[in-house]
Amino acid sequence: MPNGFEGVLKGVSSVFFAYIGFDAISTTAEECKNPQRDLPRGMVYSLIICTVLYILIALILTGIENYSAFKDVYDPLAFVFEKRAPWIEKIISISAVVATTSVLLVFQIGQPRIWMSMSRDGLLPKVFQKIHPKYKTPSFSTIVTGIIVGIGALWLEADIVTDLTSIGTLFAFALVSGGVLMLPPLPKESTKFKIPYINGRYIVPILLAVFIYAFRQRLSDSITNITHESYQEILFLLFILVAIIITVKTIQKQYSLIPIMGVLSCLYLLIEIPAISWLWFFVWMAAGLLIYFLYGYRNSHLAKEKVAEKNFGK
Repeated sequence: MPNGFEGVLKGVSSVFFAYIGFDAISTTAEECKNPQRDLPRGMVYSLIICTVLYILIALILTGIENYSAFKDVYDPLAFVFEKRAPWIEKIISISAVVATTSVLLVFQIGQPRIWMSMSRDGLLPKVFQKIHPKYKTPSFSTIVTGIIVGIGALWLEADIVTDLTSIGTLFAFALVSGGVLMLPPLPKESTKFKIPYINGRYIVPILLAVFIYAFRQRLSDSITNITHESYQEILFLLFILVAIIITVKTIQKQYSLIPIMGVLSCLYLLIEIPAISWLWFFVWMAAGLLIYFLYGYRNSHLAKEKVAEKNFGK
């Protein structure tokens, strides 16, 4: 850890896109025979297997080559074997292209299904819920997703694409983790997947204190440099403020540890993403809000139900 734990977390935020395939599993719930059982198992097992593989590969690569040699290297596996075994390097390079293509296709599975669900709720036009008669998939949504992704792949730099992917996913994960806290508790006899409850009243404050101590130098520098209009320092101070508020709420309401840690960890990784990606993220979010207020707000099935209940009450 030549750059300390802060350096590790910066690295995590830059490669977080490698993990977003797991949330794509959740969007295929309608295509599972037993989603209540299969989805949690699929996500948990995949996370465990891939995390172990990531750690082993990182250990092997840094064992073969000094970490400083990997600066500005985008294909570390091929780089390691480039001079040691060129024939292996060629196999790895070809495999990387095939693997990356398959991963990108998996990433795109989720978006059409999300749009399909939004269309069913009235938030998007009905054409987005159109199902292909032969393949039984959301055909129109899939085509639109492919066009948008294809245009982005042609014109955007790779770093911006990966950062945008990470920032959008982290933002969604933070919302989902916070939303879990709002869900009503399931009855004990329920067979549905339940998140284990661990009281965060005492653990979260301790972890926050350890975090602030570990990052005390950065906290001091951020306070000192806040007048210099440094984007990163301002975000870090905002994160500390939000973390303190969440910790106080956890003490008061005894929130569960797992979703709280999900919110805090995702929020921290968000502040490590470059400013240009934040700018594009807000542009994309503004476009989504524009669609919502021009179409979704008025056509939402939930809004219509509330209006009907209100009129029925009168």
